[in-house]
Amino acid sequence: MACNFQSVFLPQGKLSRFGSIVSMKVNLPLKAQPENDTQTMAPTMPSVTSKETLSSGGVMCPPMITTKSLTWRLLEAEERKVGSTGKFGKYGGRFVPETLITCLDKLEAEFNLVMHDAEFQEELAIALRDYVGRETPLYFAQRLTNHYKNSNGKGPEIYLKREDLNHGGAHKINNAIAQAMLAKRMGRKSIVAATGAGQHGVATAAACAKLSLECTIFMGSLDMERQSSNVLLMNLLGAQVKFVDGNFKDATSEAIRNWVGNLETSYYLAGTAVGPHPSPTMVREFQSIIGKETRKQAMEKWGGKPDVLVACVGSGSNALGLFHEFLRDEDVRLIGVEAGGSGVDSGRHSATLARGEVGVYHGAMSYLLQDDEGQIVGAHSIGVGLEYPGVSPELSFLKDIGRAEFYTVTDQEAIDAYRRLCRLEGIFPALEASHALAFLEKLCPTLPHGTKVVVNCSGRGDKDARTVFNYELY
Repeated sequence: MACNFQSVFLPQGKLSRFGSIVSMKVNLPLKAQPENDTQTMAPTMPSVTSKETLSSGGVMCPPMITTKSLTWRLLEAEERKVGSTGKFGKYGGRFVPETLITCLDKLEAEFNLVMHDAEFQEELAIALRDYVGRETPLYFAQRLTNHYKNSNGKGPEIYLKREDLNHGGAHKINNAIAQAMLAKRMGRKSIVAATGAGQHGVATAAACAKLSLECTIFMGSLDMERQSSNVLLMNLLGAQVKFVDGNFKDATSEAIRNWVGNLETSYYLAGTAVGPHPSPTMVREFQSIIGKETRKQAMEKWGGKPDVLVACVGSGSNALGLFHEFLRDEDVRLIGVEAGGSGVDSGRHSATLARGEVGVYHGAMSYLLQDDEGQIVGAHSIGVGLEYPGVSPELSFLKDIGRAEFYTVTDQEAIDAYRRLCRLEGIFPALEASHALAFLEKLCPTLPHGTKVVVNCSGRGDKDARTVFNYELY
């Protein structure tokens, strides 16, 4: 089946086909360069804090200095380009059959309209307030803060952005309700989605119930076993949950196949910031309310911006939701935490940005976990929602230009962080969010006293209680 490369030159490579879905390993320069821009940037100056190598991989970098840097100019250039090309540097784009181009063009056009449609925006704002329950608190975690104080009683201040308090128990509803409204506006009657941990599935099923839309959720057999409570909730909300052999990546492939067969009546509701343009941009935009609220709440609480933002990274929706508002504030550190699984050297992990290579998968170019032949390598994490072999094109770009830092934590570290927040704050974090919380163990000792750290608590952890309990037995 022909692929549309959207004016992107690709060298020959071995293809792995999942129906109409293409996986391709791509050997391209890793550093993105601004177009028509030959100006060079002075090297980023270090802060007074020295760099410190971390055992989980990577170097802990100091905050960047804002001087209208190359990073800033690259972000400006990509902001101008992404609306027409869907590209973040070399990442993103549309690598799909020709039959999907018209459908994606219509979706992009409708998305651009609603972003400037006052009536739609007012309706969405009301739904987010009265149905979703926004705004979510920016919660000062006093006991967690005390836990990270040194022997002199000094340390950073830890705040949690409480996305776990949203209707449905996660950040996923922010995007699901917005896209369901968009689908209904386009005259679609049926919604198709894929889910891993089940949080996107629950959010989509809830949005469809509210808006009287048919809903079909594809879910991997492995994930259904681990997240049976969310399967029950989806059924109660009226969704048809379809079994797929495998996990989230397999469910995504099957959901897209189903959508491709019913383009005129169905709508594929992406819950992650991956896939062909405009999906990554849409998901990020609908999740960006997280960062917008965080900025407003920080100003109210201490009269300034956060110093450090921390979020887990699976495919990227909750990280970008928090980060996007602060991309141009180069004095705000952006830290993404990937699932190190059993260790990044074990082969059982989901550390796409740490260990992946550039390739094409599910319709877009990004970093991927793949072998030398370009075949997708299975991902692993104790946090089911992080088990995806790809990652957001935008996060791939932010990695290359150095605007965001990415690290890993192991399954055991995530389990420990889950239990720690339960005991210290009385909050059950999702195992996905527990990866971000776990990184505080390495981050906090390196930070000056009084540093304001915001961790995105992206989901509620009731669904993971059995997993944590069983893990502790062995």
